[in-house]
Amino acid sequence: MSLQKTYTQREVTMRIVHLLVGPLLFFLCYTLLPTSFFETAAARGAIGTIAWMAYWWVTGPIDFAVTALLPITLNAIFMMCDMSLIIANYANETIMLLLGASLITAAWEVSGLDKRIASMFLMLIGNSLRGQIAFWFILTAVLSAVLPNAVVCAAITPIAVSMLKYVGITDIAESRTGSMILMTIAYGAGVGGMATPLGGAMNLVTVQYLQDLTGEEFIYMHWVVRFLPLMIILVVSNIIYLLLCCKKGESLGGSRDYFAEKYKSMGKMSFEEKWALALFVVATVLAFTRQFYQTLLPGLKPAYVFITCAILAFVVMRRDGTRLIRWKSAEKKVIWDLLYIFAGGLAAGTLINETGAAAAIGAAMDSIGLNGGFMTVLVIVTVTLLMSDMTSNTATAAVAMPIVISIVSGIGLNPIPYIYVATIGVNISYMLPTSIRAIPVGYGLEPKFMLKKGVGMTIMVILLMSVASWLCVEYWPAFSTI
Repeated sequence: MSLQKTYTQREVTMRIVHLLVGPLLFFLCYTLLPTSFFETAAARGAIGTIAWMAYWWVTGPIDFAVTALLPITLNAIFMMCDMSLIIANYANETIMLLLGASLITAAWEVSGLDKRIASMFLMLIGNSLRGQIAFWFILTAVLSAVLPNAVVCAAITPIAVSMLKYVGITDIAESRTGSMILMTIAYGAGVGGMATPLGGAMNLVTVQYLQDLTGEEFIYMHWVVRFLPLMIILVVSNIIYLLLCCKKGESLGGSRDYFAEKYKSMGKMSFEEKWALALFVVATVLAFTRQFYQTLLPGLKPAYVFITCAILAFVVMRRDGTRLIRWKSAEKKVIWDLLYIFAGGLAAGTLINETGAAAAIGAAMDSIGLNGGFMTVLVIVTVTLLMSDMTSNTATAAVAMPIVISIVSGIGLNPIPYIYVATIGVNISYMLPTSIRAIPVGYGLEPKFMLKKGVGMTIMVILLMSVASWLCVEYWPAFSTI
């Protein structure tokens, strides 16, 4: 008996329409985008690729992971950039990190650790969706302030997924509750990354530009001080927005007492559970404390720490002599979609940057005739935030910072405060499944759900951050120094 869903004639027709619109968008971008800005066919093709992928990710006429392979096919046909640069994204270090984390958490399910962790979190936090939203957002934001946000999102998301499975939410795409929680984790990790230079590579790119511009060493604590007011506004506004998206009284089911009783009934942790937990804790701690052993083991980056611990999960023996986990069971539990969706977003970002499309967007911003006032701040926040949605945050920082510096220096103003303004946009984005937002999508979150919630969040954040950062530029002298 076939397990495939049956579709109505209207659904079949709409699927065909969505399938055709994707390549049509590519063709329109490739042929009609103004050559005055996008001088090369490769740059126009890169924009068309983003448009095609975004449309298919949102409408879903084919599997999301398959859509993520489009950069390979389109680049093979139109030769927009060196193919080796595109292919490299599908074995990126972060992909290895996600694969390692997925294999380790597969051992949780085999050993039963996932149920123990889920009941513990539900017992401590409670079953209120609003309480869960606030908890996961604050947790990921705080961790991402001092740790790479991709690592935080990759480590925290499986824990939330285990909790959701425990309460019966196995299909995230069909669960508004599950979708809200996973989306919250990605948003929290993105926002938290802006708090300190350690929040991600995009911030280190910004620090480098500031040091090159001034010839002085940048003190990390100064970053914290300058972004603190903006961070408070971001965190509070994001949490309020997410809570307003929840219905009053909405819960995950059960009660705190019920989950407390369930947790007690599980008894002591088994030998297998302890090993499954130890491997995850060791991988996470080593990834988060790399600075302490970086000189001794320069090649052991977080991605390879997780892969190493994943290999150990296949080596560990149970008390009865059988292995903790075997490949045949692990491969069914790995979220393969996650790896390809994340890689597809990276590949699209590579196209945008390597073809000069990102530089062309910056040149278009330069042509607007900005004078350093509120409109300049609004344009910088808007363009950098939207670019971060199309490509990686780090790539956006590398492209946007020199453009911002040249624009502001060209009108005779101090570029430092405007670099800080651009930093807001290169850290946060909400709508498309690129960068860390691909992680919850890989676990089942529908891109159209993220887009629907992300549009409102994006508009709110652009307005709030433009006003707040403009006030900092105008009235806070420290915001103009490093």
